[in-house]
Amino acid sequence: MEKIRSFIAIELPQDLKSELGKLQARLKVAKPRIKWVSPDGIHLTLKFLGDIETTAVDRITQAMTEAVNGIQPFDLCIGQMGVFPNYERVQVVWVGLDGQLDTLDRLYHRLEDSMAKAGFPPEKRGFKPHLTLARVADEAMPDERKRFGDLIAAGKAEINHSFKASGLSLMKSTLTPRGAVYNRLAYVSFSYHNDLR
Repeated sequence: MEKIRSFIAIELPQDLKSELGKLQARLKVAKPRIKWVSPDGIHLTLKFLGDIETTAVDRITQAMTEAVNGIQPFDLCIGQMGVFPNYERVQVVWVGLDGQLDTLDRLYHRLEDSMAKAGFPPEKRGFKPHLTLARVADEAMPDERKRFGDLIAAGKAEINHSFKASGLSLMKSTLTPRGAVYNRLAYVSFSYHNDLR
């Protein structure tokens, strides 16, 4: 049976992806061994699923539909840059989010609950909403990681951009030599109506 590498995400508008691409270009003055995420592929991941059976798509879509019931479209905007795990040993560079984070957090927990009922175990790490810009290659030296960390710590995202989160997407991730390619498998929109049950 075919397996699909997949995750659930909120997709970003094209104009924001362009702004994130410009931010990446400003950061590319640093030359450690970095794998930059294609701007077209930047998204807000809510749940990484790993390899799933194709037959699970309907079950996952149903769980997503249950999670968004009563969630209205909400506003998010770009926050500050940061790194995982820390500025001394940078592995991942990201920008954070601001805006209606309470709604995003409620959505995340509802999705975790509905996906757990569908057979997908809850995430053990806490939820820190972020958009991944780059990953530092495994072979990068410690001093390269630290220099890049210093650059990120001193910089600002300088993206004054808000967007409306309007739905959840189930995405397929295909790994290629040039990076991951993403395709949407299913989409569930947020409702403008509260669930009164």
